[in-house]
Amino acid sequence: MAKVSESLIEPVSSNQRIPPSLASVGSEGERSEPERTTEANDGGRGRGATPDPEVVDKALRRRFTASYKQRILAEVDATTDRGAVGRILRREGLYTSHLASWRKMRDRAERTALEPKKRGPKASPKHPLQAEYDKLKRENAQLNRKLRRAELIIDFQKKVSQILGIVLPVMEESDDDEVNS
Repeated sequence: MAKVSESLIEPVSSNQRIPPSLASVGSEGERSEPERTTEANDGGRGRGATPDPEVVDKALRRRFTASYKQRILAEVDATTDRGAVGRILRREGLYTSHLASWRKMRDRAERTALEPKKRGPKASPKHPLQAEYDKLKRENAQLNRKLRRAELIIDFQKKVSQILGIVLPVMEESDDDEVNS
């Protein structure tokens, strides 16, 4: 920061105004706010800095890894003295409901691990297009039934026209199986 010469700094009387460029000039070490220390904030108790009180837009859920859960459960299960579980929970910022649900998950996983495995061939995963293939196959079978029914009706009409002596007009068939009129 550039130093201001002492000739520019003069005592200011109550009726004189300080130019804005000189009013904001201070010494290099000067701060507008006193420096805060962690000892002053927590009263010397050693807890660390004060948490930020600002509320975030959307709260994020805490996520615990499986190894963390196992470590905490082992530590809690190993304690025998009074109040040790409470100290662990306070230290980690957990609730007793965490322990209860983690124990249930652990017991469920142990039970499934000890259950006998299902014998026989494993079910293969379905192909992503299998459902569409099955639908098209059903649709094709339905159209084939309709075609056979239509051919039977046409044959019946030809026989009835021969018996009654009615002459039917001859229609030409094209290459793509469309009927021209």
